[in-house]
Amino acid sequence: MRRARRRGRRPEGGWPLMTVDLSVTLSGRTLPNPVMTASGCAANGRELHRFFDVSQLGAFVTKTVMMDPRSGRGTPRMAETASGMLNSIGLQGPGIHAFVEQDLPWLKSVGARVLVSIAGNTAGEFADVAKVLADSDAFDCVVGVEVNISCPNVANRGLVFACDPLSSAKVIALVREQLPRDVPMFAKLTPDVTDIVTIADAAVKAGATGLTMINTLLGMVIDTDRLRPHLGGITGGLSGPSIRPVAVRALWQVTAAMRDGRFQTVPLIGVGGVRSGRDALELIAAGASAVQVGTATFNDPTAPQRVLTELEALAESHGVARLTELVGVAHEKMVIP
Repeated sequence: MRRARRRGRRPEGGWPLMTVDLSVTLSGRTLPNPVMTASGCAANGRELHRFFDVSQLGAFVTKTVMMDPRSGRGTPRMAETASGMLNSIGLQGPGIHAFVEQDLPWLKSVGARVLVSIAGNTAGEFADVAKVLADSDAFDCVVGVEVNISCPNVANRGLVFACDPLSSAKVIALVREQLPRDVPMFAKLTPDVTDIVTIADAAVKAGATGLTMINTLLGMVIDTDRLRPHLGGITGGLSGPSIRPVAVRALWQVTAAMRDGRFQTVPLIGVGGVRSGRDALELIAAGASAVQVGTATFNDPTAPQRVLTELEALAESHGVARLTELVGVAHEKMVIP
């Protein structure tokens, strides 16, 4: 574990030296800090790297990659909301073969630790994508795989895998078979369920070594001039500050269930509306060991860098030597009537 260092002058082109140990260990992999990008909000690294060195993130999370190239949904694909945005991109991308030939080697070349987000139209396709990834030459820069079971299950009438415990477990089990046993695997969960604890339990029992919470919420915008749906895909994923309380609630519920011994304890990655270090700390206090910064990067590409700096200052103000001391701390500070 990296030792805390005295605050020093900011290195040329770098981030300040830390006074609090920000390192985190997720399913056996130690990262220098807990801040990541969120899938789909920073492409596959090159764009964001123009603003800061992506290797300084705890991990870079890729855009969700599927087996074949996808053109995505029709336009319009995005809509601004009062406190966030809706997107209906449709998982556009070049496919897994192009990803492992072009994007993953580039990420490795700049020293990034990579959390690869994968998806599939069927449970079997998830596994096929995982196999191609695991067999790739640059796989040694991968610190984990994020299994996006929050995408539509085409083989089951458009339902979402993560809305059903059995479907969730099937995907996770098949992907687990294709990955080396020491590679962490995080199931990304949707908040659009009645009981997220049941889904989390099913994913962990099937082989997930961690959970990412939460994906976007399903939403819709009506164009009141044309009196029709604004998005070409009609519905879209709501992200941004408006969903942070939902993310905090989900993290709290799953952390409480693990603390109560209802299922195996695994690390959680919190995501949803993080714009500042204070937002990140809220998710951490609810139970997240790491956080992802997504929609904020559209407005401020340096948001992940800023969030990390602010988070370090907040941790220092709470008098802790290690950030891990704050993970789930809110569960220990409840007011008892």
